[in-house]
Amino acid sequence: MPKRPGTPVSKGPDLAENSTKSTSKSRKLFRGPMLYLILAPLIVLLGWSLLSGGNTREVPTEQGMELITSGKAQAVEIIDGDQRVNLTLTEADKETGTDQVFFYYVSQRGEDVVHAVNEAELEDGFTDKVPQPNPLWSLLGFLLPLLLIGLLLWWMLSSMQGGGRGVMQFGKNKAKLVSKDMPQVTFADVAGADEAVEELHEIKDFLQDASRFQAVGARIPKGVLLYGPPGTGKTLLARAVAGEAGVPFYSISGSDFVEMFVGVGASRVRDLFKEAKANAPAIIFVDEIDAVGQRRGQGMGGGHDEREQTLNQLLVEMDGFDPKTNVIMIAATNRPDMLDPALLRPGRFDRQIGVDAPDMPGRLKILQVHAKGKPLSKNVDLDVVARKTPGFSGADLANVLNEAALLTARSNAQLIDNRALDEAIDRVIAGPQRRTRVMKDQEKLITAYHEGGHALVAAGLNHTDPVTKITILPRGRALGYTMVIPLEDKYSVTRNELQDQLAYALGGRVAEELVFHDPTTGAGNDIEKATGTARKMVTEYGMSATVGPVKLGQAQPGAFLGEFGQSRDYSEGIAETIDVEVRALLEQAHNEAYEVLVKNRDILDALARELLEKETLDHIQIAEIFRDVQKLPRRSTWLSHDDRPVSDRPPIEVPADVRTDNVSVADGDPQTASAGNVSDVSSDSAAADPAGVPGSRGADAADGPAATEPTPEQHGAPAEPSAQVPPETPPLAPGETSRPPRNLGVRDADDRDDSR
Repeated sequence: MPKRPGTPVSKGPDLAENSTKSTSKSRKLFRGPMLYLILAPLIVLLGWSLLSGGNTREVPTEQGMELITSGKAQAVEIIDGDQRVNLTLTEADKETGTDQVFFYYVSQRGEDVVHAVNEAELEDGFTDKVPQPNPLWSLLGFLLPLLLIGLLLWWMLSSMQGGGRGVMQFGKNKAKLVSKDMPQVTFADVAGADEAVEELHEIKDFLQDASRFQAVGARIPKGVLLYGPPGTGKTLLARAVAGEAGVPFYSISGSDFVEMFVGVGASRVRDLFKEAKANAPAIIFVDEIDAVGQRRGQGMGGGHDEREQTLNQLLVEMDGFDPKTNVIMIAATNRPDMLDPALLRPGRFDRQIGVDAPDMPGRLKILQVHAKGKPLSKNVDLDVVARKTPGFSGADLANVLNEAALLTARSNAQLIDNRALDEAIDRVIAGPQRRTRVMKDQEKLITAYHEGGHALVAAGLNHTDPVTKITILPRGRALGYTMVIPLEDKYSVTRNELQDQLAYALGGRVAEELVFHDPTTGAGNDIEKATGTARKMVTEYGMSATVGPVKLGQAQPGAFLGEFGQSRDYSEGIAETIDVEVRALLEQAHNEAYEVLVKNRDILDALARELLEKETLDHIQIAEIFRDVQKLPRRSTWLSHDDRPVSDRPPIEVPADVRTDNVSVADGDPQTASAGNVSDVSSDSAAADPAGVPGSRGADAADGPAATEPTPEQHGAPAEPSAQVPPETPPLAPGETSRPPRNLGVRDADDRDDSR
């Protein structure tokens, strides 16, 4: 359709964007030193042309000789060395239009030029000139190259320093001062880290009013180290301190101290602490301090590289505080084992606060914080979401709600429902679903039996948690996975639970052997996980009667870049014994998985059929299929040594007034409610990874070990103690109080801050 004349045509966004980019590029070009490098030669050429004279014209040598011999020249100047003759004519020449001309001659024609000048009748005569070097031009010719080289070096140094800081600011600190105009984060925005908030709350109180602490002779810690896994909220806690304290807050990363030039990092440390002391009371926050605080003597430069010089200066500054100077340093790291011991001693980092993954009440509070501003459906229960996400960090939980919001917006819905939340949890655990990957029927059947084997073995053992989800849909790098979620948070894992995890991990491989008689590569990661768990049971947890409770193998730091390796501190005979014990544990687990699947083969076939038809089963459908599962008998009691028989004396019962098993999340205090996660047996400790993807199938899939369910035997509650008259409380001395100190973590009902 042709355009109407006079109709305005709007510029497209691409044209506007290109014009903006070109404008910004031109501004950067003319703002840097490149402008001076271009203008300097132009100025020199312009000055040269002005000084050389603008009315003088050059003529050929033959014409110049004719002007001399014909008597048209009024004065002649012969310049030696340049072979140049300057002529002043009696009248302006018609061709050149000026009365000032010059010409050059070769040295062989010099006698002819001199003879013609001598014979000519000149009104003003002639003169000879021997040129002398001009001191100004000589100095300019010497300084101009140096000036250009200096400008080039200045431009290179400015580029390496991020531009704009200038050479004179090379050793200045890069800390950002948090101003009042920035968005403030307070302790009310922090959830799931009550102990850390309590410790930092005390620091805020000290900075605002130190007299209360100094009255009892207390000294505030000079440094606070926040350590814990990534995503648990260490940086968020520091930002909350900045928002609550109301004092200058300097934030800097550990990598900002490290430069390629030795001494620059130490200079920046001195400048940072000098500025903080001048504005005391103040807080210095160093994020990722392990970038500069690693153990000395491990770098490639020995004790003289830049990082260690920076660390030495940091140690001097932290230990050189005036006791009355209210400057507190807060640092965060997820690798506290890498830090130098001198940095961690009292007097520098007096207080070390662990920020771990939140427990069940903490996850619920974190979800409530991040759910603000998100339209949730009425049937969404955040308590259920918290139970489905054991082992999740605060960043993971925030990502779950954000993914759910993105999925809701993608489907053009208005409310976030349970389906979006379930899909978001799966995406965080195993990655997005791969809808374009279409498997053949045989591979899909193998995957169904593989995942069914994991689930059925977990259901047929006595110390595993219930199976909550099974799917054969490819997701992330896995062809399918089985999710086992503990009923409650735990801190440790028993030997029977670990043995159940070994059998559960091998359930998929055993199902392939039992049904198809030809195992696939999908169990490769299952075997890797099971082998690692069994080896740690023998070498770290002391769960082998043959080897005994001995820690075998020492983790030592590497020589370069802080890498850690495992050094073998045992003989070849012990190594052979370890291999035998690991093989025995895996063989026992293999046999138990085989026995469970043989006993429940009909249920395995029914489960595989349901998976092929529905592709994904939830906990209700799984419980219906596993209704008639035959469990294995309990294992016999394990003896660490034949000469140490098991005692038949039972443990004491937990007193009724300290029991927390039946305290709900809503009613129980987070300090006393059940906390912790199932331990990760695949990590360096005895904990299992509940946030992993248990039973996932595929070469790169992660098979998280199953956790354990509570022991069925329930002890009866003891009789209620008889009422007693409490003893009379002695009178308090002046200055005493009956309330416990805050740093003990004991808080009265009226002292609880409901906003946090």
